[in-house]
Amino acid sequence: MSDLTASQPAPSEPILIIGAGLAGWTTVREFRKLDTTTPVVLVTADSGDFYAKPTLSNAYAQKRTPAQLVSTPAAKMVETLNVTLLAQHRVESLDTAARSVVLGHGGQTQTLHYSRLVLATGAQPIRIPVGGTGADQVKSINNLDDFGAFHQALGVDPSAAEPAAPKTVLIMGAGLIGCEFANDLVHTGATVHVVDPGPRPLSLLLPAEAGDQLRTALEALGVVWHFGTTVTAVDGTDSGLTVQLADGGVVSAHMVLSAIGLRADTALAAAAGLVCERGIVVDDMLQTSALGVYALGDCAQYASAGQRPLPYVMPIMNAAKALAATLAGTPTALVFPLMPVSIKTPALPIVVAAAHPALAGAWKAGDGEGIWQFTDGEGTQRGFVLTGKSTARRMEQSKATQP
Repeated sequence: MSDLTASQPAPSEPILIIGAGLAGWTTVREFRKLDTTTPVVLVTADSGDFYAKPTLSNAYAQKRTPAQLVSTPAAKMVETLNVTLLAQHRVESLDTAARSVVLGHGGQTQTLHYSRLVLATGAQPIRIPVGGTGADQVKSINNLDDFGAFHQALGVDPSAAEPAAPKTVLIMGAGLIGCEFANDLVHTGATVHVVDPGPRPLSLLLPAEAGDQLRTALEALGVVWHFGTTVTAVDGTDSGLTVQLADGGVVSAHMVLSAIGLRADTALAAAAGLVCERGIVVDDMLQTSALGVYALGDCAQYASAGQRPLPYVMPIMNAAKALAATLAGTPTALVFPLMPVSIKTPALPIVVAAAHPALAGAWKAGDGEGIWQFTDGEGTQRGFVLTGKSTARRMEQSKATQP
């Protein structure tokens, strides 16, 4: 994929990593296991504090504030991993021929050269346009700062002895993130409405029977579903927001949370001329279309996954380990194992090992309650879904599944 005639990296320049999310920090951690001396510079637009992004959607159930979600402060990461952190810096441009980036910070710019570059820029929330005077009050949660702003606006302290006045929150999207937030927000005493154009929660990921189980379980906690419709307008009122639905329904809410999915952040890469499709296109070595430039995490479109993004934790961990070995001098192709995903809906625990979306096949009930298996045209099991107590059979079903 790369131009092999491009200049080789100057050995004196550092490895540069853009992004301090799980992908960026895990790459540094894995690299330091193999190489303790090569200079590494990590650039991020935020503070660089390390936290697990999945904890954003179950913080209230765990009675944790935004500050308590930080597992390792940036200063400790710097000390432990021997890395130069440029926090609160934005990458304004990338020149792959010159192996340099222009950084902006505090109204000033600087040019930084690199030997190898790792893009771990993540993904951005998909926002659909809605009308109304309160459209600008629709929130998304994609990082710790977003969650902090939402937490403040909701006005609920999960660690407080006395509960706050109950709120009404409307969630746009009944996918994985929308369902996790719905389950979590009921722990604040909120009334939660979920709006989705599909027929049931997680309709693109689960067989119909499993989706119906989740619908019933969250409904029992008080979640109000609005399927087969969308939000068309959000208007501000003296007491909050009025949400208009496409089917004519109207919901009064204090807050509206958009959780309709993520789109790979390819802006920097595309502006630099890198090949981008659904994400930054990388080969099985995680190299982009430019020599010495790599990408992983939510921003990447993996050749090793059939040319698709994989926005989950385990793909990041596998990719970071392979890339670290390559950066340390041992070229290592990325091979993804079967990676079941646990959905954080305690009302109905769910484990999903999804088959490739382009794979033809069908769901069938397994040998027990709460078990479904996805089989291809030859009858080979290529995925599974487990719910409730059957999630304990994760290892058994994993062994029976061909990735």
